[in-house]
Amino acid sequence: MTRLGFTLARLLRREEPLCALSVPQADVLADWAGRRVALVGNARGLAEGRNGAAIDAADIVIRINRAPMPAAASHGTRTDALALATALDGAQMRRIRPGRILWMSPKRKRLPWAVATHPGFYLHPQDDIARLQALLGAPPSTGAMMIDLLARSSTARIDLYGFDFFATLSLSGRRGAADVPHDFSAEAQRVQTLLAQDSRFFLHPHG
Repeated sequence: MTRLGFTLARLLRREEPLCALSVPQADVLADWAGRRVALVGNARGLAEGRNGAAIDAADIVIRINRAPMPAAASHGTRTDALALATALDGAQMRRIRPGRILWMSPKRKRLPWAVATHPGFYLHPQDDIARLQALLGAPPSTGAMMIDLLARSSTARIDLYGFDFFATLSLSGRRGAADVPHDFSAEAQRVQTLLAQDSRFFLHPHG
């Protein structure tokens, strides 16, 4: 696809040509099969702990959006995959250095050309987003969508770091829970259900 064709497809909300740029979801899940995945959220409280070595010890490290990494001791250094719902500039991408980029937002108009043409680019299906939104009763956060995707994978273990559902706000911005469209109480309950039902999930405290 040319850049002009991409721009038109994005503006006209033509899902099919955009999906043609994406690797199949099955390929992404196959990459994670049997492996230990660390999903790193952006809670400010994570910076107070020393989980960095444990994060980097995972087989796959997935970070979210701006992926703040204030210190290796608290956050680790690797980014095998970056789950995005916002556009990042070149300097931010060079800092994060993601292996694969997963565009999780239903808002395709925000999808940058550089992301859509990144090697191994993945576009999260609108149907998956709508299903999770119906379950939560609100638009899901990027973290919630990633947790849902991982729950449907055959990974061996899923470690969640930096998730406190806005109790300590976010390292990547100043907005509070009331300033975003997500229902963090519903997302927290969803995670608690997974922790009770799926032995692969572990939610780590910040300290």
